[in-house]
Amino acid sequence: MAEANKEIRSAPITPRTASVMGTPVVASPPVSCPPSQLHSPSLTRSPLLQSENGEAPHPKSRTPKTPRTPRISLTPRFITPLGSPMRKALRFTKLDPQDAWLPITESRNGNKFYAAFHTLCSGIGIQALVLPVAFTILGWTWGIISLTIAFVWQLYTLWLLVHLHESVENGVRYSRYLQLCFATFGEKLGKLLALFPILYLSAGTCTTLIIIGGSTARTFYQVVCGDTCTAKPMTTVEWYLVFTCAAVVLSQLPNLNSIAGISLIGAVTAVGYCTSIWVASVAQGALPGVNYNPIRNGNGAQNAFNVLNALGIIAFAFRGHNLILEIQATMPSSEKHPSHVPMWKGVKVSYTIIAACLFPLAIGGYWAYGQLIPANGGMLTALYQFHSRDVSRFVLGLTSLFVVVNGLCSFQIYGMPVFDDMESLYTKRMKKPCPWWLRTIFRVFFGFLCFFIAVAIPFLSSLAGLIGGIALPVTLAYPCFMWLKAKKPKKYSVSWCLNWFLGTLGMGLSGILIAASIYVIIDTGVNVSFFDPQ
Repeated sequence: MAEANKEIRSAPITPRTASVMGTPVVASPPVSCPPSQLHSPSLTRSPLLQSENGEAPHPKSRTPKTPRTPRISLTPRFITPLGSPMRKALRFTKLDPQDAWLPITESRNGNKFYAAFHTLCSGIGIQALVLPVAFTILGWTWGIISLTIAFVWQLYTLWLLVHLHESVENGVRYSRYLQLCFATFGEKLGKLLALFPILYLSAGTCTTLIIIGGSTARTFYQVVCGDTCTAKPMTTVEWYLVFTCAAVVLSQLPNLNSIAGISLIGAVTAVGYCTSIWVASVAQGALPGVNYNPIRNGNGAQNAFNVLNALGIIAFAFRGHNLILEIQATMPSSEKHPSHVPMWKGVKVSYTIIAACLFPLAIGGYWAYGQLIPANGGMLTALYQFHSRDVSRFVLGLTSLFVVVNGLCSFQIYGMPVFDDMESLYTKRMKKPCPWWLRTIFRVFFGFLCFFIAVAIPFLSSLAGLIGGIALPVTLAYPCFMWLKAKKPKKYSVSWCLNWFLGTLGMGLSGILIAASIYVIIDTGVNVSFFDPQ
């Protein structure tokens, strides 16, 4: 009876081939891994192939086996476990369980359209309006050359980041810029190099958006109300508060994918105010007595620092690299359908639109105003200063409204990494998702912290050149070094030489820009007014 039970539990005997000319029948060797087992996620053998003591049973044969010459297995290599691409596909499922609780990776149903919306909203900012100021120092030729080189350079580093998001060898998706820095440079060096720039590019940008958005909201009220308005205007701090409250309300959307519609509105308004400003300026023609000669004042050292400061303005016009990995993390990914394919499609579309906005803005603005363009505020200030009576109030009011709405939308995507980091502190400690009421408290706290900084340090935008020089490697240098460390291209190959050159040049340019910004601040001075926004 026991022998019968053992017979039932054993594997079925492999069919034997018929004997020919009296040759003894020999059982064919068992297949090492039946194809049906490839559908098992764990790639373990079937329980039917295991005996009681855990060893593979041997089929009973009444005919004595004759030794035979070992032969190569007829099983194709592509269906064996070691040669199967399923191993790599399964690695992509090795995700941090906490990712399902955090706002950036909570939803992974993004697509190329969402990527284009987010990238376009985060890639065009108010800092692009000061590009003609850089042309007043560099002139026509070097201004256009510098802008073109900067655009191509940052687009290349963007391509590097998109392809560094997934590591097939390690089976890891780097869903945050800091995660990639820590994995590449180590945690200590990664914090030293990238923590402050990433913090500024998130929290500092949100603070700057409150300053610019609140001030522009006041301008919008003045344009709409007109000269005959008798209502008592609100103070600058009150406009900051109105903008902050609106931003905090919108920030209650749970995750990055849920704000795709907000990013679409932000992208449309960014394209709208960039286009309306340069079209209105060009339509009015060049100002009388406009001069296009590069500004040269003082000695050679001062002129050199002014040139470097102009290069910093151009470099700082391109932003959003600190959000690329976060945007890509919202997409599904597999071995056959990696996320970098739809991500790069979205990036190409968005940066085509960005180029169509920035180049006409810089060239048309410099043609219209020349050296007369205001250094503080750039194109937006010039439009109100020179054409407030020539351009209709509808165009002026619509442009101001676009700036305010774009600021509110950009606040959401730039604040999302901070929300993610705050909630990760809770999930790591409590081992459970953040409740809705605590998530609301986190976002309200962050919004009004930025409001407090905007009121306490209203001259923060005057330090944008200095802090932009510190954050410049995030865009132009670090991606090159991370590519060298992760991909390990062949020494002295084109990729190796190009990334070493661009990475070293980016770090050197960052150091020079920091020194030039400090010199300009000391030379021209900054109107320091704590708790007194104008």
